[in-house]
Amino acid sequence: MKTHAFILALIVSASSFAMDTPKPDPKDPEKKGAVDQPLDQGRAAIAREDWTGAQALLRKAVERSPQDANAHNLYAYSLRKGPHPEMDQVFRHYNEALRLNPNHRAAHEYLGEAYLMTGNVQKARELLSQLEKLCNASCEEYAALKKEVTVFERQHARK
Repeated sequence: MKTHAFILALIVSASSFAMDTPKPDPKDPEKKGAVDQPLDQGRAAIAREDWTGAQALLRKAVERSPQDANAHNLYAYSLRKGPHPEMDQVFRHYNEALRLNPNHRAAHEYLGEAYLMTGNVQKARELLSQLEKLCNASCEEYAALKKEVTVFERQHARK
């Protein structure tokens, strides 16, 4: 039990910087949508580790633009990082982000981390394999998930 608590603490204490695909250029009004304001404010709340505020803002972003993979990814991230994450909602929104954008590297990484939080290293490894194909194992999302999987496996090997 202590091992699970340690691993959960390790994953939760990882950097609160949330990655997503680049946001549109704010100087280009053609690319600016209704979701941008809550999404940008949600990113700022994440940077402050204001999980409750981020959740409210990103829920609004998802409601305004349900086809935005970044909104789903960041909403799931804020849910996962916040206190007492509802993992069914976390999985739902990461999976929706990947349904909308199967190449969303951050959603792959974060979904893998969510699986580790529930002890499912096999699913995390599957996502790691998908990331390896997406970026030839040379992106920061691959490196971050690989590190988390390695730490998880080391901790469980000691049992």
